[in-house]
Amino acid sequence: MCKIEGDYFEGCNCDTVCPCIFLGDPDEGDCQLTCAWHIQKGDYENISLDNLTVATFNSPGNMATGPKWKAALYIDDKASSEQIDALTKIHSGQAGGFFAVAANFIGRSH
Repeated sequence: MCKIEGDYFEGCNCDTVCPCIFLGDPDEGDCQLTCAWHIQKGDYENISLDNLTVATFNSPGNMATGPKWKAALYIDDKASSEQIDALTKIHSGQAGGFFAVAANFIGRSH
């Protein structure tokens, strides 16, 4: 089981509010998106994720209709190998929830 509390940041290259949120096309053709999470308190299968930061990047056209996203997962260098494995499982969708749905949109990851 996974439980995470913390701060979320999202920003992209669109002119104002990202049209992708409303299932629209990005202003520039591709949405150069950065999403970051700072986990203030969290755990996955009894592995503490407290005070770790994770960021992902993707650059689709229209997020809902394609093309498939390109994504990379950047994990805080303070994370232990156990924590890295846990965060990778969460963000790849293996733990279910939101990330399991988002994983369906990813075509290539690094």
